[in-house]
Amino acid sequence: MVKSVLSLTGKRCLVLDDEFLIALDIQQILEAAGAEVVCIGNAADALAAVEGSRFDLAVLDVKLGGPVRTSLSVAAVLAKQGVPFLFLTGMRRKELQHSQFPNAPVVEKPYETQTLWDAVARALGSIDR
Repeated sequence: MVKSVLSLTGKRCLVLDDEFLIALDIQQILEAAGAEVVCIGNAADALAAVEGSRFDLAVLDVKLGGPVRTSLSVAAVLAKQGVPFLFLTGMRRKELQHSQFPNAPVVEKPYETQTLWDAVARALGSIDR
């Protein structure tokens, strides 16, 4: 496993992914760096969570099951709140080029831990705190 050079101690992170094993993997990676992680499997619950409490970072799967089929509505709320986020997706990067969030880092599935860390670092570096 790749070690992060980032410390996420004291940071609260949202992981939105409808695939349990992927969410669990990301949770373990972020917790190993000291983060408190909240995993949610659908956009409706994630919207309620981001509107009801504060997060310091979010990892959002783009395509989701359920009535709200993408995480873009969650990303919009996070962007308004100034919370950095990155997208995790099985889609190819070209398919996201016209996204309303062109500066959000994109990690393609399957991903390597280092690739995820690089995207986390880019996301955290994109917000002046």
